[in-house]
Amino acid sequence: MKRVRSIQRFLLRNPIKSLGFLTVLLVWLFCLPKKLFKEPTSTVVTSSEGFLLGARIADDGQWRFPEVDSIPQRFKQSVLLFEDEYFYQHPGFNPISILNALIHNLTKETRRGGSTITQQVIRLSRKNKPRTYFEKAIELFMATRLEFKYSKDEILRLYASNTPYGGNVVGLETASWRYFGIPSHELSWGQAATLAVLPNAPSLIFPGRNESRLLQKRNRLLKKLWDKNHMDQTTYELAIAEPLPQKPVQLPNITPHLTERIKLEHPGKRIQTSIDMSLQQQVNTVAENHHNRLKSNEINNLSILVLDIETRQVLSYVGNAPTNRDHGNYVDIITKNRSTGSTLKPFLFASLMHEGQLLPNTLVEDVPTVINGYHPKNFSKKHIGAVSASRALSRSLNVPAVRLLRSYGLQKFYNKLKKMNLGTIDKPSSHYGLALILGGAESSLWDITKTYASAASTLNHFVDNSSTYRTDEFAEPSYLLNSAVSFGDVQREAPILDAGAIFHTFKSLREVNRPEGAENWQFFDSSQPIAWKTGTSFGFKDAWAVGVTPKYAIGVWAGNADGEGRPGLTGIEAAAPILFDVLDLLPYSGWFQEPYDELKSITICKESGSIASVFCENTEEQLLPKNGLKSKPCPYHQQHFFNVAGTFRVNSGCYPMEDMVSKTWFVLPPIMEYYYASSNPNYKILPPYLSECTSEESQRMAFIYPKPSEDILVPKDLGNHSTQVIFKLAHQQEETRVHWYLDRTYVGSTEDFHELILDVQTGEYLLSAMDDYGNRIQQKVNIRPASGS
Repeated sequence: MKRVRSIQRFLLRNPIKSLGFLTVLLVWLFCLPKKLFKEPTSTVVTSSEGFLLGARIADDGQWRFPEVDSIPQRFKQSVLLFEDEYFYQHPGFNPISILNALIHNLTKETRRGGSTITQQVIRLSRKNKPRTYFEKAIELFMATRLEFKYSKDEILRLYASNTPYGGNVVGLETASWRYFGIPSHELSWGQAATLAVLPNAPSLIFPGRNESRLLQKRNRLLKKLWDKNHMDQTTYELAIAEPLPQKPVQLPNITPHLTERIKLEHPGKRIQTSIDMSLQQQVNTVAENHHNRLKSNEINNLSILVLDIETRQVLSYVGNAPTNRDHGNYVDIITKNRSTGSTLKPFLFASLMHEGQLLPNTLVEDVPTVINGYHPKNFSKKHIGAVSASRALSRSLNVPAVRLLRSYGLQKFYNKLKKMNLGTIDKPSSHYGLALILGGAESSLWDITKTYASAASTLNHFVDNSSTYRTDEFAEPSYLLNSAVSFGDVQREAPILDAGAIFHTFKSLREVNRPEGAENWQFFDSSQPIAWKTGTSFGFKDAWAVGVTPKYAIGVWAGNADGEGRPGLTGIEAAAPILFDVLDLLPYSGWFQEPYDELKSITICKESGSIASVFCENTEEQLLPKNGLKSKPCPYHQQHFFNVAGTFRVNSGCYPMEDMVSKTWFVLPPIMEYYYASSNPNYKILPPYLSECTSEESQRMAFIYPKPSEDILVPKDLGNHSTQVIFKLAHQQEETRVHWYLDRTYVGSTEDFHELILDVQTGEYLLSAMDDYGNRIQQKVNIRPASGS
């Protein structure tokens, strides 16, 4: 109490001194800026293990890594012994060093500083202003404040992070990589001593020049370290034998495109990614090998993305193939939108099963199709009439996909894709039309791969977590190691796709995936199972292959960054081999577990894949998505009546009822049957009616070409001159004669194969056909000049 009163009396009696004291105190308190160093830093990218993947120079042209979080022990001991042996004892300045420096400078020609490490930090923060006694006083004043604000270790980190090492190299970690190609914590004694003495005169003592002076300084420091028992004699002898660095080395550039992406999204930061270093290096090798394979066909670019299903983190990121800049290797294809090809088909397949409109093996139509002038075609340009939905998916048939999309609803499927967070599909559904399912939309490898990963995660979570779903399962992946992806709340109802539909979709995708009818295809096999899908865009411009296991999602794109198409640039030939080579690098994942709570035992017809009707004789029980119970029963098995010999169909109007034989028969509609029978020799055509038996049932024919609403285009330069046009129809009964009429004028007859070639002029006609039973079909036909001819 007496001391406080005495201070008060002193302040009252000496107001000028008191004001001066308070002024100095305030200046001292606020002499340091909030941020000591404001210079821009380099963007530094590391792997999940902490290995350097790449770095980008700071905006001011300096290689200046962000501040280190720790100082390696060897460098710490070296720099303290060389620069400031009493660093941990002094308050920011060393009076004895200052006095010795003053005497030295007054008596000798050379100059000596006597600055502590703390003072050097202040000098660095003040941009190395000229060394005057006044400036020294300012540094000393600010150094005491720095000691009060920061701990000794924090000050040492500031020194190590901002010390110049010659040229445009700033900071210990930067110098360690630029001069030795290793992180600072791996520095040997010789290397640590070199970097400890180098900042003493970085403009004169630069690696590759003045080596004798640098060597002398380093070896004197090593001798001192030995004398102080920081190393034994053997270590000392090995250290002085180490060579000096000759010139800066190139920094690692293992993920160049990811590094560039991080530079844009996190400039000047040190980012630890989720990249698996070993896997990344192996995937880089795969990319290089396949680039060498593809470039012979002038396919110059490819990209690969590997995601962890559970965490949705990026494990490997190859934005583009290692090629010269003339072919756009600097473009990060992973983030660029390209035509999706057939990669969206599995989500339509799963959506139909999710809503009970389809079972996995339900027969779907594969026949010539024209919808409002749109004429989709299969890769093989052929049709097989009827095909199971599963096979249509695994063989990537286009016509069934388009017909299923029309059945499901374009806008409905578009809305579902938006719920899956496919934000790159951002135009109205009408813009894409039914071509949406064949590559009419564009998306990135990032979005496509994450969507497959999200579907796999939906299935995994359902099985592993009491048959529940997460509201944000289709979340955005992350390349940040310590950034957990949020998957939303847990609920019982499937928000987008149920686990049963996803499981059976993956089961179909596990089958051999190739375009129908493709020649010289390869059977891709691996030591572990995978659900995979290929895709090829129109004009052979984009080749895709995407696959998932219970643990990993792999996405591959191949093509040319400038959009040039090439023969052979297909998913199966260009992208799939890359996918399977990457798969072989990954640990074994097994296969997806069945989501029993989303499956129901359903009796199906083996021939049609639909729910068995009362007329289906060959049936079996299968565990299928529960909503499959809503699907329609088999429409193809029907009851028919035959004569005693079973060679003709009959009815009660022409044949004794007591002699009629009832049989169940698998019958496809005429157009489906026309194509199906040619590729399925076991299919039995329904026998014809007895000649005296006629019925509306006997109408079993339909036009193949032209289809309803399909115009026939002829070259424009033919004017009003006639040209040859072919007309086709399918009839269910063999050896049936069909009579053709154009505007009610008879133009010819066909038998067995119903194709008719006519010379016609442009215009509108009524095309009619009638068989010997009197069955008739007709439709309007518009023959017009092609607008582009």
